[in-house]
Amino acid sequence: MTGVTSMKQIRVIDSHTAGEPTRTIIQGGPDLGTGSMLQRKQKFAQQFDAIRTAVTLEPRGSDILVCALLQEPVDPTCAAGVIFFNNVGYLGMCGHGTIGVAQTLFHLGRISIGTHRLETPVGEVSFEYQADGRVTVQNVPSFRTAQKVMVEVPEYGLVCGDVAWGGNWFFLIDQHPFRLELAEADSLIRFTQSVKRALIANHITGDNQQEIDHIELFGPAHDARNQGRNFVLCPGNAYDRSPCGTGTSAKVACLMADGKLEPNQVWRQESIIGSVFAATGILAEVPSRDAGIVVIPRITGNAYVTADAQLLFHEDDPFQYGIYSAGIPKPNA
Repeated sequence: MTGVTSMKQIRVIDSHTAGEPTRTIIQGGPDLGTGSMLQRKQKFAQQFDAIRTAVTLEPRGSDILVCALLQEPVDPTCAAGVIFFNNVGYLGMCGHGTIGVAQTLFHLGRISIGTHRLETPVGEVSFEYQADGRVTVQNVPSFRTAQKVMVEVPEYGLVCGDVAWGGNWFFLIDQHPFRLELAEADSLIRFTQSVKRALIANHITGDNQQEIDHIELFGPAHDARNQGRNFVLCPGNAYDRSPCGTGTSAKVACLMADGKLEPNQVWRQESIIGSVFAATGILAEVPSRDAGIVVIPRITGNAYVTADAQLLFHEDDPFQYGIYSAGIPKPNA
């Protein structure tokens, strides 16, 4: 397999952000050159995808795992560059992952309390590491591109949602017949998978025909201190245990477009397990889009380091590059 013959071990730091795991590669990753993070992501996908599957899939990983590859930044004033990926491919941005990377960098002594910047494939992201360990991420500009989109979902009927960008593409659904409870996860997964298939079948996309690869349901908060609860189906058909940083960013953009959230007003978003992100937004200083305003979201949450480990790779291990399930392509050969 291309690019992996010398791969013997990879050092990772594992963390979780509001319950959602992040595995950050800090040593032993591939040499992707000195281009932009987008160029490096493309090189990773084309030449070293076996490393993605080896780190992310079983037997070392799982379907819910999001991974991050640390890179030297193009701009030396940035704390790092980062490429996010999961069991089925690559992510433009990851909110919970950024918080996990920030905690990892602090754990390693590479950053101190204060404001720092990361380079990602979709642009530069800043974050503030606070004295109490909380991390506030200032995400990429977020916006809604289509409102009240109707799609016929087999077995469920017409479903109405908004299409919005928060660093990934989302279909956000407020009206549905489900309770957002952990015990209902199987039903929620089936429904959101069906919605995703229906969007593809009906050619409903984000800008430039980009796939809407996240489906987000909303419901009332369980805790009176919070404003809402969500359930997010991620690429690879795993659901987010956190309130989803990019998904909360997309929600804030929709709320502000509807006049339901004022600039700098806090929106506290629960996840399906009850963990919370606090979010605010300000209007971006860019021309308005036809579909609505552009918002700069800020997402605050906590992450905790759970492991510092060496992943070992044996040449005679038939599963050293991961166990593939239906729908997960094998890496480049």
